Amino acid sequence: MSNAGLSADAFLMRMTEEKFEKVINANLTGAFRVAQRASRSMQRNKFGRMIFIGSVSGSWGIGNQANYAASKAGVIGMARSIARELSKANVTANVVAPGYIDTDMTRALDERIQQGALQFIPAKRVGTPAEVAGVVSFLASEDASYISGAVIPVDGGMGMGH
Repeated sequence: MSNAGLSADAFLMRMTEEKFEKVINANLTGAFRVAQRASRSMQRNKFGRMIFIGSVSGSWGIGNQANYAASKAGVIGMARSIARELSKANVTANVVAPGYIDTDMTRALDERIQQGALQFIPAKRVGTPAEVAGVVSFLASEDASYISGAVIPVDGGMGMGH
């Protein structure tokens, strides 16, 4: 499982390459490193479940988050490539795409931003880490053996249609 989630929001015209690369390195390159290392034993054992934590931002896009959205969109593309490549070894690769979840990262946001986010969530509430964990647990189970290359939203309807 790859669960990197670093953000460093900025207006595009003010975002430094360093800030862009820092988020890409943590969220996308980090996920690549985890997958690459795990793939060796998974292929040898002819079994594996790769689960990546993406974000609704990876398909929806959020203003001032070009770096974060790009990193999470990259995770989706990478997971789907891995799903195709390793399917012969009985390895699945999926992405769980949370929306607005009650985490340290979202609690650090300005209160106005937190309240404003609710207008985009049809469920009109913030999700919980337990709701994300439930989907991760399912994808790791034998019951999910025929699911691969999927992006499963846990977002209260925020990104529906993507």
